Order: sequence, then C-alpha cells, then structure tokens
Amino acid sequence: MKLGKPAGRRIAAAATAVALGSAGVLVAALSAPLPARPTAATPASAVPPGEVPVPQGLGPAALKGASVFGATPPDTMETVSFILTGRNLPSLESAVESGQAPDLSVPQFASRYGQTHSAIGALGNYLNQYGITTTTYPDDLDVVANGTAGEFDSALNVQQQQYEIPAAPAHDGMGPTAATQVHGTVQEPYLPASIAPSVLAVLGLTNYAPFAADPTHTPKGVTSSNSPAPTTTYTGNLTPADFAANYDLNPLYRDGITGKGETLGIVTLAGFDPATAEYFWNNVLHVTTGADRVTVDNVDGGPGAPSEAAGSGESDLDVEQSGALAPDASIVVYQAPNTDYGFADAFFTAASQNLADTLSSSWGESETILLASVDADQEDPAYAQALDEGFLELAAQGQSTFVAAGDSGAYDASGDIKTTNLSVDNPADSPYVTSTGGTTLAGTITATVDGANIQAAIGAQRTWGWDWLWPDYAAFGAPSEAAFAQTQLTGGGGGFSGFEPTPAYQQDLSGSGNFSAVEYLTPADYTSVDGLYLPTSSTFDAAPVVQHGSSSGRATPDLAADADPFTGYLLYDPLATPALQSGWGGTSFVAPQLNAAAALIDQVAGHRTGLWNPAIYRFAAAADSPFTPLSAAGTGNDNLYFTGTPGQVFNVGSGLGYPDLAKLASDFAG
Repeated sequence: MKLGKPAGRRIAAAATAVALGSAGVLVAALSAPLPARPTAATPASAVPPGEVPVPQGLGPAALKGASVFGATPPDTMETVSFILTGRNLPSLESAVESGQAPDLSVPQFASRYGQTHSAIGALGNYLNQYGITTTTYPDDLDVVANGTAGEFDSALNVQQQQYEIPAAPAHDGMGPTAATQVHGTVQEPYLPASIAPSVLAVLGLTNYAPFAADPTHTPKGVTSSNSPAPTTTYTGNLTPADFAANYDLNPLYRDGITGKGETLGIVTLAGFDPATAEYFWNNVLHVTTGADRVTVDNVDGGPGAPSEAAGSGESDLDVEQSGALAPDASIVVYQAPNTDYGFADAFFTAASQNLADTLSSSWGESETILLASVDADQEDPAYAQALDEGFLELAAQGQSTFVAAGDSGAYDASGDIKTTNLSVDNPADSPYVTSTGGTTLAGTITATVDGANIQAAIGAQRTWGWDWLWPDYAAFGAPSEAAFAQTQLTGGGGGFSGFEPTPAYQQDLSGSGNFSAVEYLTPADYTSVDGLYLPTSSTFDAAPVVQHGSSSGRATPDLAADADPFTGYLLYDPLATPALQSGWGGTSFVAPQLNAAAALIDQVAGHRTGLWNPAIYRFAAAADSPFTPLSAAGTGNDNLYFTGTPGQVFNVGSGLGYPDLAKLASDFAG
C-alpha cells in the first residue's frame, strides 16, 4: 500500500494520514481532498482598494469552537509579530538538508536571507500611521509590533472578538484548565498590496494558549517502589546519570568533557524559577554546578510566574535534565507566552542572539490543528512556515535544535483535537530540527495499581507504545482492553508529515519511506471536525498482523531514547505534591537530554555541530553506525501503529533508533 502526498508544499484542506484495513487494503486515505471549510474572511465590499489578505496564525482553528460574547475592547494592549518572507530560501534549504549549512553570523544571515530594509521600513511606516510601534529582530525576519486592539483592527481590517474557552481536564502532564476568556479573530488580516508579499504570517491576533507540553506520568492509581538505584527492575526513578550510562556518555565525562564553554538554550512556554533546577542538582542529584549558570530571557514579556496548570513542570524538567548532563554549560531559558507569536518569537530570539550552541523545546500541537487553519486554496500552514524560517536560521548559524515528537504515539491529534487519525506533532515535523522520539527500556516492569500488582517483561529496548500495558485493563478499572486502549493512546510520536516534504537526508537513506504497521485501531465514525473530515473513534484488534506500506513526506522522529514513564525519571517540581516524584517520562525528557549531549559533543568536536540530521543519517548508513535501529516487527515494538522492519536502518516510530553517544561524538569529531 502507498500513502500518497500532494507534490511539493501545496496542500488541500486535508488530514495527514491513512488507515490500513485488516486485510491490508486502504480503507481511508485522509490525504484525499476534503470539503472546504467555511471561512470568515472580511467581505469583499469592506476591503479597502489595493489591499490583499495575508495568513494569520492559529486563530481560525483555535477559536472555531469558542463562544463569542462581545467585541474586544479597543484599548486592549496587544503584541503582534509579523514574520517576514525570507529571500533566497530554496538555496538555503538545500544547503541545510545536504549538510552544507553556511555557518553564518546573524548579520550575514540577515543580508543574504532576511527581508530588505525597504520592505521592513514600508511595513513599519504603515503600522506607525495607526499608532503602532515596531521593533525588528536583527535577522530581518521578525517584526514585533505593539499597540491596541483598536489600532490593529484598523490597520489590518479585522474585528477582534472576546471568546469563552471552555474548561479542559488534565492531560499530557498539564493540570486541568478552568474556562477562560481570550481575544482573537477568525478573519483574514489585510495589508496594502505593496507590503503584503513581504509578510509570511501575522501572529498574535489571538492570545489563546494552544500549545501543550510533552511530559507524561504513569496512569492514575499506579504506585511503585521508590528505590534510588533501580537495577534490573525499572520503577521510573531514573536520573540523568542513568541516561548517561544507558546511552554511553560516561566515556566523555572520563575525558573531562562537561560542557565547559558551551551554552544550552531551552524554549518553554511556562514560567521557570532557576532555584528549582539548582535544588534538584545540588540536593537530589548531589551534582556540583557553577553558580549563576542559568539566565532567564522573558520573550514578549514572558509567560508569567511559574504555574502548575500552565506547565511549569515542563520548564523544570528541561533545565534539570540538560543542566545535569552538561554540568559546566551555561543555560539560557527563553520563556515566552503560550501563544502563536510567543512560541515563534522565542525561536527567533534564540536565533537572533546566536548565544545558544544547541537548543531544545518540548512543546507542540498536532499537525491536524494546523491543517484546520488552512483554506483550501492556501499554501501550507503559515505558522509552520514561520517556524521553519526560524529553524533554518538556527541551522545556518550552526545551532543544533531538538524538539520532542509527542507522547500520543502515531495519533498525535488524539491529545488535542480528540480525533483518531494518524498524525504527527508540530514543530517536531520541521525538516530543520532533530525530532526526538521515545523508547521503553529492557527489563521487568513492576507496579501496583490500586493494590493490584502488574508486571511486564520487556526483552529488549523497544519503541515506546503502551500496547504492552493494555492487557492489564482490569487493574485500572476498565471494562475491556478495547476501552482501555482508547483512553491510553500513549507512546512515542512518529509518522509522516502531511505538508512538510521529504528532506534530502531522508531521501538519500534507502528505505526511509517504507514502513511496517500493526493496526490495533481502525479509525471509524468519520465526521467534519473543524472543517476536516476526520475519524472520532476506532474499532479495536488486540492481535493485528504486520502490514507494509510506503509514504512520502517528512518522517518523524529522527532518533529515540527512553521516554516510557514506567522506565522513566524523577522530576522535582516544587509546585506539585510531593515535590519530588517518580514515574515521569515522555519525549519531553529526550529533547533536553540530547540538547545536553550535543553540547558535550560540540566540546569534543571543538565547534558547533549544527543541525544533526544530515550527519546522523549518513552515520546510520555506515558499517559502524552509532545507532541501534529498533527493527523488530510486530506488536512488541511499535508506537501503537508503526513498527520495525527487519534489516531497515530507519523505522517510523523510533527513527534511526537509540544512540551510542560516545561513538556519535567520535563520528562528529571525525
């Protein structure tokens, strides 16, 4: 079976994946054209002559189900980011994907690929006429504007409204959220025809918080022993030292490699207190680190004080893990509001400062949400294109970037839009970041669930997917395995992008577009969801046969490491009770861990290693690969859909496999 994809970057309003029938036939190709969703564009009669629409960010999708209760007060202060269209980007994309990134300074990048000063000046002058002030980033790709809602409404020919967002239960490691009020618009913004071509996307016309962090805890009711040094029985109490042992960082430490002279960057959307990480390093791990090594940069005013509901546990773990693994590296925490403009500006800030040698983030959302914001005649989601520009700049300057692939297995949309189509996470789908997936460590997993003991023997490190947990459904109070599976769609994110094309480094790897799959869940009950025709439930098969297919599009993840909470880590979060907890995992851990490993490898190599992907795909194809591919086929090695293929170097669900980081350091140094 072959998974089709539109040529190039052009898409229809479509979902991103396919489902296999029990006999291996295609039963639903979600990449087929879907009914066009209704738009709320400004009526043509109201558009001033000479103005044309430009894409906005996530407002159209995020606000579609919310209730309007009035117009946004015109004196509401707002920040709106105008992400500009880069120049000469096809040549840069080709260079980055082939491993020939130019290693530029920020001024050099701006002069070659940033927007022209005349175009930037024209945009600034236009907005200034309405009382809006602007600041341009040094890369000449991001213009941040500040003004009132009334001023932006007038300048962009929209009417912002007040929306009521309903309450949501706890999910994906984040606390429950109360009903909240936000502003925004589903209308297209307009700019003069002479200015619009230089603007890729207008971000910030809503202050809705769309992004979720990716830490995951063992299911409710699970308790296990809290021994500080798990041996053959893993109870979710691992520390960064265990990561170092499992993935062979210790030879670097023995050679005195500790990250000295390197700078780690963390992009997060929830408040962070440096004292939290310092307590974890000093009092839990008893690791000595340098004083004042952490700097907090409040992008766009920052996300506010640390908050459990907002996801500050994610910020804590990112710094705790990366800082422990590279104990002498400096750390810059780029914390931004949980908004489309805040997330984008955080990456552009890291790029424009060019301080962080390596960077990670563990926040995202499903591609399906992005596709819901795209009109049938529009290019790829403008928001994804905007982030790609930031990632391209990071790569062009030699900065490495790692992004968590998500924790809902092959069904990323099940965690946010609540649909059961195959989907991957954004921005881990960008070809200009290293997407980090998840595994489950080998060993005997034991736990107690409300007084009942459960046990699982994991014979070898496998792709993370909780299909191994489903047979214990009765211990969790579920009526059947099928019902339990529907509530525990948990595993390492992975699959094929619906709009990012296959990058050159994957095209060059034999068999990277081929996949094997085990279809436990067959999508069912298709209906219109945010303008897309999507499944909202599934039928269940406890023992699916292995089937095979092929696809195009950017495949994620690129590599993987332990992310299963049952073989997971300690997390210190002073806002939680208790503050120190075991049983935490998720690809959220893998991204900052590899961020730190990259800093150590940079120190070994004596220079920045930049975007890892072109190099690691070449290394993986060599006879002495630094990766162990997870190529076993079947239900014991899958992310709830994609499984391994014997003899294949790349397997969707776990990418190239798990790394030997000492060997990888040697390969980069060579």
